[in-house]
Formats: sequence, structure tokens, C-alpha cells
Amino acid sequence: MRAQRWVRKWSRDVEADGFSPLPTQVVSNEEYLPLPQTPEQQRVAALLRETARRNARRLGVSRRDFLASSAGMASAFLALNTVFGRFFEVDPVEALESAAADERKPSDQFIFDIQTHHVAAPRQFPWLLGLRRIGRNWNRDLERDRGTMEDIYLENYIKEIFLDSDTTVAVISGIPSATDAGNILPPNKMAETRDIINRLATSQRLVAHGLVAPNKGPTDLDEMRRQAAELKISAWKGYTGLPFGDPPRPWRIDDEKVAYPMLEASRRLGIRNICLHKGLPLLNGVDEYWHPRDLERAAKDFPDLNFIVYHSAFRSLSPALDAARDEFRASARVDWVTDLCEIRRRNPNLTNIYAELGSTFGQMVITSPLLCGHVLGMLVQAFGADHVLWGTDSIWWGSPQWQIEALRRFAMPETLVKRFGYRPLTLDVKTQILGLNAARVYGIDPHLHRNPVPPDYVSKLKAAYLEEGPPPSLTQYGWVLGS
Repeated sequence: MRAQRWVRKWSRDVEADGFSPLPTQVVSNEEYLPLPQTPEQQRVAALLRETARRNARRLGVSRRDFLASSAGMASAFLALNTVFGRFFEVDPVEALESAAADERKPSDQFIFDIQTHHVAAPRQFPWLLGLRRIGRNWNRDLERDRGTMEDIYLENYIKEIFLDSDTTVAVISGIPSATDAGNILPPNKMAETRDIINRLATSQRLVAHGLVAPNKGPTDLDEMRRQAAELKISAWKGYTGLPFGDPPRPWRIDDEKVAYPMLEASRRLGIRNICLHKGLPLLNGVDEYWHPRDLERAAKDFPDLNFIVYHSAFRSLSPALDAARDEFRASARVDWVTDLCEIRRRNPNLTNIYAELGSTFGQMVITSPLLCGHVLGMLVQAFGADHVLWGTDSIWWGSPQWQIEALRRFAMPETLVKRFGYRPLTLDVKTQILGLNAARVYGIDPHLHRNPVPPDYVSKLKAAYLEEGPPPSLTQYGWVLGS
């Protein structure tokens, strides 16, 4: 048996001609360890290759051009249905006629992606948050190969988010670090990205996060005031499991001495949205501090603030897959999503906690649609369809379009509806999740951005790009386990 090693996803695609409209194995954003390709995903990939070969020949186009089309995307969902069962709404004719696939798209749907990233050029990060250091144990090439940083700089960010996807508005987010030099995208650069894109668009297409790390001490309060005054940020992003300070320690959002001064400052500054990385424990953090248990008291004590739980506190894919393969007969629990939902069930009037789907939805929907339905159903049941927010963690995953299409087409399995009483994922529910909920939380008028007058330069550029430019790259950035 060959040892597994880290390989760059785009590099493997080029080598094996493995381009796909959506990933057929989990891609890491370098915050967590990805699973190797499952047997089911191998079958999906094989079916998609055969469909692409046959239909591309029939249509007289190259295989890659076919996969880059709407028909190619529909073929991917047909392959998923063949392997996993009918989870996605797709007709066979769509795999041959892109026009048929395009007709299924909702018209003028407002999509607000509240978790997107890029790296500030010309900063060089051979690894993000230390994962590639671990990867060197498997792939010695990482010692000399730092990857292609241009793939995750601003220019490609604009292309992937605003040209290659239906995203209407996005939030540019970041990760706190010990020093500015070690930050992939400091607050000033996030605000700069927002201003560049909004000037290009002559309308609001991007919103910027600020960063908080109250475990750094009182100086972080000064930094909060600076970001609010100078950068006009719209929300805070915090990572409770990252140790900072002297000595370095993680923190809890319900810590009266550490976190509450930050929350009180946020209230005074008029910034209501507190976004916290929960679940998907970072490898250089402290595991227990990624758990959402500390939200319950803080949300009660600060009812005028919104606590947005990034990744919906989803802990790890591997153990959840075991439960899904058993069809949740032994246990319906999903670490730590179930814990998050129980907070709301214990406190039905605690309406200021929201669940965000970045990376969680993306990795579940291509690995176990049944697990994906269970988690989505659980979140909607506990929090309400109006408290689940769309995020994709792009551009680490490439263009977010495949995730948008996956949620648009995803149908709640009847078995889960009958067993757990989950609501069907109607068009109204999906429209709320994909954008209207976040628009309400961020105070953005969703109708304004669909108004063609005045003309939106980004939309014009997108139209020209689709008409004259190259096809989407089909690239999912990040790292996978290969053999």
C-alpha cells in the first residue's frame, strides 16, 4: 500500500486531467486535515469522467469545455444521485443541454456569502496555520514547493467570487495573528479590498470584517476602536481557540474578564455582529475552546448583539460519516452541531445566535448528502430557517458556484423528514439561507443590488467575461490527500 501524501489539488487535476465542476474529494483550506477520497467519491469521479467523455464527443466539444458548462455541472449532480441516491434535483436532459440546466436557476436570486478569503499580495505563506508543516511528514516536496500564491491574491479572488459565481454581495474575512507580518489579510487590507471592489462596482458588493483577539489584552480594545473609526468595519471575526497574550492562552466568549470588555466595546462602537470560528478545530489551537458551549451565557448577557457561529460548530467529518453510514440508527448526534442546537432548544427566546455554513456544507454535500441533509435539517429545526446563514470559505475552495448550485438543487431526503420531522428545503427556505438572512443581519437591502440602474461595473464585466472570456477554471484551491 502506497503512503498517502499531500498534493496540491490544482496540480493533481492537471496531472490526471481530473477537472470537475465540483470537488470529488474533500479539499482542505489548510485549517483542518482533509479526508482521503472515499470509495463513494471515487465512483462519482469515475461516472463523471465517463459521462463527460461520452457527452463531449456527442456535442463536438472538448471534455474540459463540457465540464465547464452548465451541462457539466448537471452531470456532476447526476453522478452524485447515482452513487448516493436522489438528493439533487436534476434531469438527464440537463447533462446534454446547458440551456435546460440554466432554466432551473432562480432568476435574480440574492446571494450573500459571509465567509470569503484571500491573501494580501505580495505576502508569502507556504502554509496557513501550520498544516503544511504537518504535511511535510507525508510529502517532502513541501519543503521546497511553496505553491502558487497568485491563485489566492486579490485579482483571482475577484474573478472567482464575482465573475465565476452568482454571488451578489460577500464578506471579506480574516484570521487574527500574533503580529501584522504574520497575518494573511490584516484588517487594513480587508478594508482596502472592500473599497477596491465597491469602487469597481460603483455599488456595495463587499463588506469587511474587523479582527478581535481579546486574549491579547487591553491593547486589543484600542485596536478595535481604530478599526471601527478608520476602517468602518461591519462585524468582528474572532477565533476563541487561538492562544495569544503573555502567556499565550485561548479564550471563551463568556469570560467576564477577557471577552466581556470586548463585547461591551463592540456595543459602544455600534457593531452588533460577533462572528466566531467554532468547530473545525485549527491544528495550532486548543481543541476544547472551539466548542460552542460558551455562547449560551454570552448570548443571554448581550441580547442586543448577534453571535454568528462560523462552520455551525461542525467538529469533524470522519466520525460524522460513520453515523451517516449507519443512517443515524445508533445515534443522531453530530459533534458539535448537536450541542449548538441544544443551546437554542434550551433557550427558545435566545434568538441572537446564528449558524453559518462555510466549509461545513461544502465538505458534507460531496461526501455524504445524507449527513448534509441531517445537519441542515437539524439547524433549521432548532434555529429556524431565518437563522441559518450562507458562507462558502472561498476562495480556498475555488469559485463558490458549485456550492451555490448544490444548495439550490439539494432536496431534504424523505427518510429524514419522516424520522426527524425536518422541513423540506423549499425555494423560500433556500432563498433565505442563501442571502436574505444575512442581508437582514448586516442591514443590507437585497433589492438594491439587483437594480440594473445605475449599471454595475462588476456585472458588466461578468457579462463580458461570460461572453468573451475563458471558461471557469474548475479549480478547487487547497490540499488533498493522495497516494
